[in-house]
Amino acid sequence: MAVHGFTVSKKHVLSWTLLIVVLQSVVGGVRLERWESVIQLPTQVDEAEDVDTQVATRWAVLVAGSSGYENYRHQADVCHAYQLLIKGGLKQENIVVFMYDDIANNDLNPRPGVIINNPQGPDVYAGVPKDYTGENVTTENLYAVILGDKSKVKGGSGKVINSQPNDRIFIYYSDHGGPGVLGMPNLPYLYAMDFIQVLKKKHASGGYKEMVVYVEACESGSVFEGIMPTDINVYVTTASNAQESSFGTYCPGMDPPPPPEYITCLGDLYSVAWMEDSETHNLKRETVNQQYQTVKRRTWNLNNFGIGSHVMEYGDSSIKDERLYMYQGFDPDTLNFPPDNGRQMEVVNQRDAEIFFMWQLYKRSENGGEKKREILKQITETVKHRNHIDGSVDLIGTILFGPAKGSSVLKSVRESGMALVDDWECLKSKVRVFETHCGSLSEYGMKHMRAFANICNSGVSEASMEEACVAACAGYTAEEWHPSNRGYSA
Repeated sequence: MAVHGFTVSKKHVLSWTLLIVVLQSVVGGVRLERWESVIQLPTQVDEAEDVDTQVATRWAVLVAGSSGYENYRHQADVCHAYQLLIKGGLKQENIVVFMYDDIANNDLNPRPGVIINNPQGPDVYAGVPKDYTGENVTTENLYAVILGDKSKVKGGSGKVINSQPNDRIFIYYSDHGGPGVLGMPNLPYLYAMDFIQVLKKKHASGGYKEMVVYVEACESGSVFEGIMPTDINVYVTTASNAQESSFGTYCPGMDPPPPPEYITCLGDLYSVAWMEDSETHNLKRETVNQQYQTVKRRTWNLNNFGIGSHVMEYGDSSIKDERLYMYQGFDPDTLNFPPDNGRQMEVVNQRDAEIFFMWQLYKRSENGGEKKREILKQITETVKHRNHIDGSVDLIGTILFGPAKGSSVLKSVRESGMALVDDWECLKSKVRVFETHCGSLSEYGMKHMRAFANICNSGVSEASMEEACVAACAGYTAEEWHPSNRGYSA
């Protein structure tokens, strides 16, 4: 329409009208905070609409790589991420979810059918698709899904990332990890070079324009350190560097605590940091780099509690300048939430979370009851197996390199920018030899992957490794932990 000689579009009239309303409210002493980050000048509206034209289809792969109620937080993280993306406008058909799905209706869940990721948060489980659950949460299926190869998928919904050259992909993974590996509830684990090869293959096929990957796991930086290409249009951030743990949070007895009926941690520090940041910012304005910097500060967590991890970045750094909306979408309603302000939180080491959970369960069980005795037995057996794994690896180092050098060789860390191991197939082979004679590494034992990598880097033969494992683990008879019952990690 024309006003005093000027041509004004309807969208500009709406924008100016809303702006006047806000200004009148502020002058009158009333703040309409919900609208503060949403109201835009006419040129800003055009800018936001330009963003829409840059996005073809957004895709996402969300992976919770664990099972068991003690690992509640990983599935809670992934369910929360799903809700965030759906509210941001991603379509369910373009989001693929991997989770074991044994948490929401677990007997230990105080709110049956409900999962929360924040002490005051809503249910994040409702509506989450069951694409790949239970025995179908595997590395083989994950790789097939990313590559868009339905013929390689076994079980599940069959949904894959059927992306096109102009599409963008967001991958988020939450679980346990170790040097060079990420956990999966069904073995084998995800090995770094295998995952990198999948990303390279996806790029070679022209299957996306750009990709952003977020990884929550201990030593998650080691999955990309020294091997992540910078020329395949993929940008990665990880919860920790190549040598340190990541951390669970919203745990019983910590600040802030979960509701009193919960005996497990609700979330993970890095994951909570990026999602709560996304929920309190305009993602049409916030860049990938701004979120990286915010999450990095919050996850370091040092100022208040002296414990945290170093968020790292790998891959194509040019993607950092793009707005998060390109990958996560944008939901104006999330601006109703009060800003998080990056508060510091108490945390627990991911590897200690299992024992922490069992102790909470033991503490709340009836004194003198059979259940309490069973829990105590479980704690004892778990700690014994951990001690066995630690002791066996140390002894193997002594046998292979001598008492003076064994420990230093196994624990040595390569220079920054170098891959964990030169021969990834050697690493898998050494892990299989160890587990054959010494039992399953388990989620806890993943921390020893660096030791096996260093054994490979030192040129130790298969025969020498087998001889050392037989000697170190002679007489070990815990059938429960044998790979014939649990499978091999490699």
